[in-house]
Amino acid sequence: MYDSIPDILTTVAQRYIGDHPKHSFLFRAYHRGGFRRLGDYRYDLNLDAKWKEARAGQYVYVWGKLWSQQEATLNTGLNCYSPVTIYVNGEEIFKSELLQELFPERRTQIPISVKYGWNDVLLCFVKTEVGFGGIYGTASFKNFPLHFLTPGVDRHGQEGWLYSEPVDEPLSVLPRDGMTEAETSLSWYPRREWTEKEQNAGAFARIFGVEQSAVAFAWSKLDVIQPGSSPVLLQGKHEGALTLYVDGKEIYSAGESSNFRIELPRRFGPSDLVAKGESKAGSKLWGFTLEDVEDSTAKGWRLRPPHPVAGCSDAWLFTGVFSPGSEPSPEDVVVTDTVFDDGAQGVYWHVDLPDTSVRPYLENTHYGKWNYPLGVTLLGLLQIGQELGREDYVQYVRDHISLSTSFDRYGLWDRERYGAAGINNQLSAIDSLDDCGSFGSTLLAAMELGDIRGGRDTADRIAGYITDEQERLDDGAFYRVRGSGEMRQETMWCDDLYMSTPFLMRYGQLTGVTSYWDDAINQFLMFRKYLYIPEQQIMSHVYDFVRGRATGIPWGRGNGWVLFSLTELLSILPSDHVKRPELLSFYRDLCQGYLALQGENGLWHQVLNRTDSYEETSCTSMFIYAYARGIREGWLEQPEVYLDAVRKGWEGMTRLSIDYKGNVYGVCRGSGYSFTALYYRDDLGWILNDTHGIGIVLLAGIEAYKMNQQLSQNSLDSSVTAAQR
Repeated sequence: MYDSIPDILTTVAQRYIGDHPKHSFLFRAYHRGGFRRLGDYRYDLNLDAKWKEARAGQYVYVWGKLWSQQEATLNTGLNCYSPVTIYVNGEEIFKSELLQELFPERRTQIPISVKYGWNDVLLCFVKTEVGFGGIYGTASFKNFPLHFLTPGVDRHGQEGWLYSEPVDEPLSVLPRDGMTEAETSLSWYPRREWTEKEQNAGAFARIFGVEQSAVAFAWSKLDVIQPGSSPVLLQGKHEGALTLYVDGKEIYSAGESSNFRIELPRRFGPSDLVAKGESKAGSKLWGFTLEDVEDSTAKGWRLRPPHPVAGCSDAWLFTGVFSPGSEPSPEDVVVTDTVFDDGAQGVYWHVDLPDTSVRPYLENTHYGKWNYPLGVTLLGLLQIGQELGREDYVQYVRDHISLSTSFDRYGLWDRERYGAAGINNQLSAIDSLDDCGSFGSTLLAAMELGDIRGGRDTADRIAGYITDEQERLDDGAFYRVRGSGEMRQETMWCDDLYMSTPFLMRYGQLTGVTSYWDDAINQFLMFRKYLYIPEQQIMSHVYDFVRGRATGIPWGRGNGWVLFSLTELLSILPSDHVKRPELLSFYRDLCQGYLALQGENGLWHQVLNRTDSYEETSCTSMFIYAYARGIREGWLEQPEVYLDAVRKGWEGMTRLSIDYKGNVYGVCRGSGYSFTALYYRDDLGWILNDTHGIGIVLLAGIEAYKMNQQLSQNSLDSSVTAAQR
């Protein structure tokens, strides 16, 4: 049985990585004259601010579109400033009522049915004397926030909504995706074209203005697509000073407006082409133009964007402005994960469209996403990669983590500037342990193998949140006051031991500051005080401080998190630590309690003490992991019975929970809480290949494999010793 473990783990890992290959963030053009998102990721469709001259009774349409990979029902949320009708794919799905219109603070949940492909979403607002517009968008941003794209064919790929001019009568034919804006019979905003005067002023002038002396950069890729001996000819003109660089090397510089002609050695492949422009205060023209670019492909070279930006086909990105002498170097400017220091609020990239910035968006469901289930998923991949010598798994994990951490500072800046970041939605808006601890612990584990861009800064920020901001009781125990859902307020969840203590232990190990260990230890002792069920030696899922009692329901995965986290703590805590005996005793008590509840198939149940609830894979994996680790480390006083439990558990999972393609079954979906076991048994069904379980299945398998290797080696050593006698 144990000989097959590496094959099983490899199959599970390969399936996961194959389903979720590496993809970076998608960069989109974003018009700053559109609607700002709020902190909950809904859009503030404030039409009073857009049309101050609109008359009561007039209509304005707000138009967007969503892409869906399948037919689905999406949950959206609405607050009304004024009457509104919502259409999805041309069908009316909602019309506001009087109370919703009179009380804009009331939020209405609106499920919308979407089809595979593009889906039109159209809101028709009516102007009143007291308001115009509303707040609309995703209902739960912590899971996967919706961002809407501009519809029609004119601005395809841009993020945001279009809004119409005010009209006196509602439309008889609704606009739909695929139409041009002209075909809808309405004028749509924000504006999408430069005026002739702006066009003639030069790219730097129309994007950044010319009020003061300033420096700005433009960045493109000079891509030589045909080798040869003839040079690449760059020629054109510029207004204001201009310096051109190829891969950081200066190839042209002039302090005044001029024409230029540059011959470059033909080097096959792409190179960074950077233009640094400088204007003088009072200048009306500022920019540069390259000639013959349209015909360059025939000459074996082309300009292409340094990073594709959906919604703009131009080959150049622009950033600025900087005070002369304080600008970044041309070598440092050719990155997309950095907000550049302009001496004020920071600047990022723009495109050559009116008031249009570049923003990254996460549109993958898994790769590049930061949340707590993915934290344990990646930890499983990381550890089997190390143990089985699969460097590709290790690199996959490190690249996923780096995609989040390298953009961490950008995400904070984006949230501050635009209301809600298009990436790192949980990392940029940490307000709970769920948002940071699990993934943060995996970040620290990955950093042990080498530096990760932005990793230390992100880890420090997480440590600061857990230590200084997370809500606590008077005794220092974590509990939940705020959060994205009302039910999570004024409660303590045993899940939060995993969302905090492994990170605290690893961070204390990294920094050498043992107060983080003290905090982790205190959490276990306090959570035991509130949630432990001594007669069964297991844990209640939640303590409700409003009702003043624990729920008394031993949810499987919640208990799994407790034992798994305690195992992680004991693995780092020094053997001579004064609290180690007490924590080791607690570990042994829990192990005994869970052992008594193992099911006949080797799996544990969704509600641990109810055999009429389904056999659940994630808690089973965590108990296997903790037992196998305890056997290896010598923590268990009767290892034989736990060895049998590991064997039964793993055999049961490979028979019932993992198929030959690496699919993982029987993992409970994300949970709320209840005072009745029926909620957990009947309402919390399992999901195929849920990330709450994949990583811990991998961790359970690798611990069982390592345990077996150790036992085999011990037996071999004993045999050799006996033979030598």
